[in-house]
Amino acid sequence: MVKRCVFFISDGTGITAETLGHSLLTQFNRDQFSYKTFPYIDTVEKAQQIVKQIKQYAHQAEQRPLIFSTIVNEAVIQVLSALDAFMIDCFSAFLTPLEQELQQPSNHSIGQNRVIDADPRYHQRITAVHFALDFDDGAKTYAYDQADVILIGVSRCGKTPTCLYLALQYGINAANYPLTEEDLDNQRLPGLLMSHKDRLFGLTIDAERLAAIRHERRPDSRYASIKQCRQEVNEVEALMQEAHVPFINTTQFSIEEIATRVLSLTGIQRQF
Repeated sequence: MVKRCVFFISDGTGITAETLGHSLLTQFNRDQFSYKTFPYIDTVEKAQQIVKQIKQYAHQAEQRPLIFSTIVNEAVIQVLSALDAFMIDCFSAFLTPLEQELQQPSNHSIGQNRVIDADPRYHQRITAVHFALDFDDGAKTYAYDQADVILIGVSRCGKTPTCLYLALQYGINAANYPLTEEDLDNQRLPGLLMSHKDRLFGLTIDAERLAAIRHERRPDSRYASIKQCRQEVNEVEALMQEAHVPFINTTQFSIEEIATRVLSLTGIQRQF
């Protein structure tokens, strides 16, 4: 099946167009689309160049492309309007009603939401990302009192990417600690974790999925064997239940969904 082309076009990074576009398209069969992003299209010349590329893609696919745009430059928008495409202008769909409600015109400034000078939200995000990296995989456990949340679970169940997402999107100081065979042999959570029990949140995963993930890292190893994975998952879930540590199964969830559920179930508030 020829995939339908989807283009995200922006005069900035393209993150807003991608986020909205992907959110909408998840309601359809994802396999039917191919994606390409064109960031920093802030001149007529650049717009004319990508129009040529989009026409080539559309000709090959023999279908009208889908375009999600966050362009604010009227001259650039005019160039793009010549395309035979289904285009969603992500800004105009919302800015016009907002202008009417607020009774004032918008700035229509390119990259306005990326101004970072003296923006405390940006600095909080960077600080949180550094925290997630510094406190990854059981590092610097002596400073766990600085964490908003400490994710625990078996190796490769999604702790690190979730911590980084919590930092980037919410400014949360998230640490993580992998429960090892040594911890499981003692049949109890390590004392250093129990002293921060109110900050703990567990992630678990189906053993079959865990084995597949580990096999990509260490093929045909004991670490990736289904027997080992089942044993670790069962023992870690038993430990968390015994210690009354809340946890969720991450098997069917994306990183975004895991992070959102962590915040919802812990009551932790975003920092910006």
